Amino acid sequence: MFLGTHHLRLDEKGRLFLPAKYREELAEGLVITKGQERCLYVFPVEEFQRITEALRNAPVTAKAVRDYSRVLFAGASDEVADKQGRITVPQALREYAGLRRDCAVIGANTRLEIWDEHAWSAYLADQEQAFADLSEEVLPGIL
Repeated sequence: MFLGTHHLRLDEKGRLFLPAKYREELAEGLVITKGQERCLYVFPVEEFQRITEALRNAPVTAKAVRDYSRVLFAGASDEVADKQGRITVPQALREYAGLRRDCAVIGANTRLEIWDEHAWSAYLADQEQAFADLSEEVLPGIL
């Protein structure tokens, strides 16, 4: 499970240090792809394989499945961290997410998300009241 918010910087070569607490879990490799709201999703290989299998079993006749699969897989890049724990974020994905230098890497349960620091701050400010309002709808009777 991925938790927390980590404030990191891209270097001049587009590399980003993985949060130290997740390096072992991601040591076998990971997949970076486009996420919603102009962030990047970072999946452990095993989790991405689970998603791949679910999409493989979804009806290809459904336009939403085709559209989602195309964007998810066309933008995906498999990466392995170097000995220092850095991954290279491909240029096309950096452009999609508006990543320049300062990034927020957030834990989102089964994945990490990479956000431009300012975009994350704006998103969080917009969503905090909605988060409070949605708890009963999303998790009825739990919280």
